[in-house]
Amino acid sequence: MKSTAYVINTARGPLVNEADLLNALKAGEIAGAGLDVQEVEPATPDNPLFGLESVFMTPHIGWRTIESRQRLVELMAQNIASFFNGKPINVVS
Repeated sequence: MKSTAYVINTARGPLVNEADLLNALKAGEIAGAGLDVQEVEPATPDNPLFGLESVFMTPHIGWRTIESRQRLVELMAQNIASFFNGKPINVVS
């Protein structure tokens, strides 16, 4: 990776080896990281990534924007209405 790159992980914590990430950040091999997930969740207060200004961490809530929640409510309402109309959607068989 370029030294100006940022590692972004919003999928699963174990996809990124945090020890290697920490070493790369300290060595200046990459510019920073944005982590919505961590190897150990919840992240412990002694996680050394917390102390780095180039790391942005959220507690696995990156999806919780107002727009995302509104979309979930709308989909839920559509699913309920479709079920009561005898035409359920998103049926798992």
